[in-house]
Amino acid sequence: MQEETKHYDASDIQVLEGLEAVRKRPGMYIGSTSVRGLHHLVWEIVDNAIDEALAGYCDDIEIIVNKDGSVTVKDDGRGIPVGVHPKTRLSTVETVYTVLHAGGKFGGGGYKVSGGLHGVGASVVNALSKWVTVTVYKEGKIHEVKFANGGHTESPLTVIGDCSEERTGTTVTFMPDAEIFKETTTFDYDTLFTRARELAFLNKGLRIILVDDRSGKKDTFLYEGGIKEYVALLNENKTAIHEDIIYVDGVEEDISLEVAFQYNDGYNPAIYSFVNNITTPEGGTHEDGVKSALTRIINTYAKANKFMKENDDSLTGEDVREGVTMIVSVKVPEPQFEGQTKTKLGNTEVKRVAANIFAEAFERFLLENPDQAKSIVEKSMVAARARIAAKKAREVNRKKGTVDLPSFQGKLTGCSSKNPEECEVFIVEGDSAAGTAKDGRNPATQAILPIRGKILNVEKARLDRALSNEEIRTMITAFNTGIGEDFDISKLRYHKIVIMTDADVDGAHIRTLLLTLFYRYFKPLIENGHIYAAQPPLYSIKHGKTTKYVLNDEELNAYLATLPPNVKPDIGRMKGLGEMDAHELRETTMHIDTRVLKKIDLEDAMAADSIFDLLMGEDVEPRRKFIEDNALSVINLDV
Repeated sequence: MQEETKHYDASDIQVLEGLEAVRKRPGMYIGSTSVRGLHHLVWEIVDNAIDEALAGYCDDIEIIVNKDGSVTVKDDGRGIPVGVHPKTRLSTVETVYTVLHAGGKFGGGGYKVSGGLHGVGASVVNALSKWVTVTVYKEGKIHEVKFANGGHTESPLTVIGDCSEERTGTTVTFMPDAEIFKETTTFDYDTLFTRARELAFLNKGLRIILVDDRSGKKDTFLYEGGIKEYVALLNENKTAIHEDIIYVDGVEEDISLEVAFQYNDGYNPAIYSFVNNITTPEGGTHEDGVKSALTRIINTYAKANKFMKENDDSLTGEDVREGVTMIVSVKVPEPQFEGQTKTKLGNTEVKRVAANIFAEAFERFLLENPDQAKSIVEKSMVAARARIAAKKAREVNRKKGTVDLPSFQGKLTGCSSKNPEECEVFIVEGDSAAGTAKDGRNPATQAILPIRGKILNVEKARLDRALSNEEIRTMITAFNTGIGEDFDISKLRYHKIVIMTDADVDGAHIRTLLLTLFYRYFKPLIENGHIYAAQPPLYSIKHGKTTKYVLNDEELNAYLATLPPNVKPDIGRMKGLGEMDAHELRETTMHIDTRVLKKIDLEDAMAADSIFDLLMGEDVEPRRKFIEDNALSVINLDV
């Protein structure tokens, strides 16, 4: 041990005063200092305003991105208390913004239910901002306090003017600190739009106004129908199989539940759940309660009304959820979160309450609407028959090894390493591209799997039909994970699955078909970061003995701007993968030191679901409109 590391006493223990801990470890409080963490700052302040709405005191929230890059959040709630806090001897506004875990979310009657994960939002935003100004309208006075340089009080709470007795509320403006958010401090309007709209759906009757003073954009969200209107939006490109969006709400043991859902003629469920406005992608007890009640009530109704015989096998949860679009929103006084991302509800009592409230209302709907009930039951029964057919197909595939083994071995060019963490498989289209890729690969860690043409569009097919497609069966065998009920990610043979297609329209179509397959039937591969898209260059730039490859026109222009005026480069449009020679493909697209890979993730599952349905589903008209609306934005379109 080195001498300097032996010394360890009280002087080595660092005490972080006030908000220093937040600046030291921001990721602990907002997840990351990336784009996602930057936008999280906005929602921490908005959550405080929504708490006022949940308590019945706020009707309007305005979010403004200012020209200087700061953000202002205004609400017409009660206004943060301005009196001196008995413990800190500071004004309550200063206390809320400078002391961690100070706020109305920790008991004491401030809020019965509150949003946000941690209840530390205001002080954390202050800690990670270059400056913050808080203005409170209360009791006929306008109060203001200013903070700077990570939450230090620059000017204490002061009365700066008068207002009407009726005017109340809080206005917060903050400038994110570039020392913390090194990646970017620029707020993205579309990101703010998506979450602001979602919050308006989840809080019916609350008006949320989003303004971008940089561009002049403005949107107002107000949904009196709440999550019913949310389901209508999610189903707008789908064909509903029954008329009504079914809506359930109720309160039991201080837990309030809202559920809205409608079945469509698709094959994939889209269920999204929330706790106190927090998205819960891992589900939890609220979602489990609703799902179990859905299965039980449909089975009971189907047997009572002779759709099924008493001794028939019951419909499974998978059967009754096929094609359903559902929002589950629960408000819980003391939510307990668990799971890897701390967004899975763990309160055991919520499952029972959710099941009770949902079962009673859904049973009543089925009895009162027999025609719609029949459509739902028949949809579930067809799904059950398809499930049984898919099970038989999997059993046949299992006995055969999924695909004919000699044929499979003739397709896959494996790698010598047996360590999945370092192994990659490149999915390429056609034998020509596969031949070049084989010559350009690292045979120790890189495998090549060619597919023929465009695979089956699984957006328009159930699992049983997907399993009859040879190209899909080949991929299942190559990945070694199984599919559907048999899926086991621990058996994954390659930790990087790379889609490598040409940079043209056909290549983009094949890539989209593959991504649709992975999203619908191998979603854990995307969620765990195993799916990538190769980025073959669009141009080569040669001058003298130098060759530079660039991905797009923007990179081309940027590189050309760095060249001396007397250099006249030779700019070439790159050929397809099969027309490249092996060293070109290796150098530009496959070698780990020089390639560019795009990791495919699920930033927004709802948006992903909608876009797959739009681009790959049965309904042609919305797809045509999307193409028309976006045609002028397309670049690098090969014709």
